[in-house]
Amino acid sequence: MSGAPMMVSSWSRTVAAVSALVLGGLTVPAVSAAAAVQGEVRVDQVGYGITETKHAYLLSSAPGSFSVIDERGRTVHRGRTGQSLGAWNAKYPAVYQLDLSKVWLPGKYRIEVTGETKATSPTFRVDTKDRLFTPLVRATNEFFQAQRDGDDIIPGRLDRKPSHLADKQATVYEWPAFGGEFGDEITEPLKPAGGPIDVEGGWVDAGDFVKFTSNTAYSLAELGYVLREDYDRALAAEVKLGLDWLDKMWDEKSKTLYAQVGIGTGSDKFGFLGDHDVWRNPHDDDPLDVKPGDPKYFVKHRPVFPANPGGSALSPNLAGRVAAAFALGAQVEAKRNPSLAKKYFAEAASVFAQAKTENVGELVTAFPHAYYPESSWRDDMELGATQLALAAKALRDPRSAEWTRQAAHWANAYIDVEEKSTLNLYDTSALAHAELAKLLRHDVPGAALGPKELIGDLRRQLDEGVASAAQSPFRTAVSVKEFDAASKSFGFAATERLYADLTGDRRYAAFGSQQRNFTLGANAWGISLVVGVGTTYPRCPHHQAANLAGEEKLLYGAVVNGPNGAENFEHMELPPGSKDCKKPFDAFDTPESRYADDLASWPSNEPAIDFTSTAMLAFALTGRS
Repeated sequence: MSGAPMMVSSWSRTVAAVSALVLGGLTVPAVSAAAAVQGEVRVDQVGYGITETKHAYLLSSAPGSFSVIDERGRTVHRGRTGQSLGAWNAKYPAVYQLDLSKVWLPGKYRIEVTGETKATSPTFRVDTKDRLFTPLVRATNEFFQAQRDGDDIIPGRLDRKPSHLADKQATVYEWPAFGGEFGDEITEPLKPAGGPIDVEGGWVDAGDFVKFTSNTAYSLAELGYVLREDYDRALAAEVKLGLDWLDKMWDEKSKTLYAQVGIGTGSDKFGFLGDHDVWRNPHDDDPLDVKPGDPKYFVKHRPVFPANPGGSALSPNLAGRVAAAFALGAQVEAKRNPSLAKKYFAEAASVFAQAKTENVGELVTAFPHAYYPESSWRDDMELGATQLALAAKALRDPRSAEWTRQAAHWANAYIDVEEKSTLNLYDTSALAHAELAKLLRHDVPGAALGPKELIGDLRRQLDEGVASAAQSPFRTAVSVKEFDAASKSFGFAATERLYADLTGDRRYAAFGSQQRNFTLGANAWGISLVVGVGTTYPRCPHHQAANLAGEEKLLYGAVVNGPNGAENFEHMELPPGSKDCKKPFDAFDTPESRYADDLASWPSNEPAIDFTSTAMLAFALTGRS
């Protein structure tokens, strides 16, 4: 019997010595039967709450055993991988879920996988959710500080300087005409229509320097909610800056809302450059010595486009979300600064009353519409009416019940519509439902629905997410083949918290945690989609100011798009004037989906204010749960 181990060992060495095996005509390199497969462990790199369900994932071709080891080197938990949840790519044909739920003592840990697979995870923490995630509210707020435009700049990590001061004397133009295969080609010269007006300030939208009312209002609604629930001076300063700019974009006298400052698309035919055609620091635009007809004229003297020319009826998506932003500002200031609260409240009511709700047509979002192709608006009207009702209660205005009825009407209309999404730039219903349901707990005669229907629709959104997540080996509800993976994942995480706070029902808690886990590193690429957060995060965001500041200066707190469909990465080029930056992650791509930490990779690596505000909301809700 003592010879048996020797026989097995000799057989293993013999197999390892063979250079190749021929199977069915295919030459395959021989693998030692004793050799372990190198795998990859993916964890939430920020950490897990003490009592929450905790999952990590192993990318490999073989199962294994795992141990959880604390920072003193002690093994605190052991387990096995179980069945594969599905294949990922040719290199990693299996994904295994690792259950860490029995690890509940606060501390720092790592996972070591042994057996047929060898792998070690990044370090992660177990702690209270408040300690883990509340600091990330301040982190995401720092991104908004970095996005400031105009005079009131915070230098921050990027050493920002005042920018686009020419916006103080901006010219208004008629709606630009677009055509072409993707609907973003200028087909006529820009035509002046009025001005000058002052649109200086606010936040630039993403990695470029265009400013959009729709996106700003969406972000302000989420930031305003977070601020109302837990007042913070740094966040209050950003909310005020955003509302000050929104106030400039709304002309109360003419009932005109301006939708956009700057134009991304230039035109060779008409001889001008757009914002996306020039890679530069934003403060480089003001010193330009340009006159009309100069190719860079619209880079310095940025055109402004109205959402409702001549004070006509206003696209209802804009009316609803802008009203919501102002109304939340009123709620925040109701006791701190009543006169300012009343100003915000009056603006909210005025904008909301301007909404066009019949024969709506194509919604106004951006020029071109293809940049942000929103089609949903009843949710925005519900959100606007709900926040007006809450502001009215805070200011003791008698119209609260009427706005509650209007909100219920639009909620009912939204529920009847077939096309729906989860919380993100294109669908605000989850935040609206959660707020409106609380208002409707008190009898409101004539309301089109009650809390039961709103809770039911929140549950529908979560049930759809759960069903989708069951098809993913990383249990993510969003498609990694489409845009907005990070934003929608944070949207699901926030929706689960809103639902649980409203109902006390915790059935979706594990699902919500898994969506957050995905954004913070528990994905195939092992990358946190929040810059500076976690152990591995984007180093090369598609962001002009960050790129030119240098790789060592982080765009801290920025949320990038995340993985995307592989076809969206075709024909990407490094922008002229940029600093090349690329960190490979291609080993974890699939034929259908990619993530690229690459300056040129705007489909996966461009940050945006709407991505980041939804993350802030999710972090705030998680931190207080």
